[in-house]
Amino acid sequence: MTVRIGYASGVFDLFHVGHLNILKHARQHCDYLIAGVASPELTLLTKSKEPVVPLHERMEIVRNIRFVDDVVVDDYVDKIDAWRALGFNVLFKGDDWRGTEKGLRMEAGMKKVGVEVVYFPYTVHTSSTLLRQALNLMGGGREDIEPLEA
Repeated sequence: MTVRIGYASGVFDLFHVGHLNILKHARQHCDYLIAGVASPELTLLTKSKEPVVPLHERMEIVRNIRFVDDVVVDDYVDKIDAWRALGFNVLFKGDDWRGTEKGLRMEAGMKKVGVEVVYFPYTVHTSSTLLRQALNLMGGGREDIEPLEA
């Protein structure tokens, strides 16, 4: 029997129920789940903004989610490079990627190496972008809100 190794990557900034849902659903569809937490550089490149929460804190949060078996820094623009490094056989993404140019490109690359792509529903009522906007409003519209220290 083949072990299903799953990979779910994301920024996981301002961790919320949508993040929890994707990790929970991913774990239900694999035997071993690796979570990739996007580096600030990758986040800036792909989303044109930096995360609010520092990388080491985002990794610590994700590492302590019971559905996750391993956590790595995701610095991979092309998920084929992540596959080469990690050896997963199923990739999980939010369905906001489905049918998009980047999603179709990712699917084609994964198909070439025998990796299944599984989409899960995107949590539309909660997102890090919405949370960031709410924080900015609470902070007087500032874009430079610093994370709170514990």
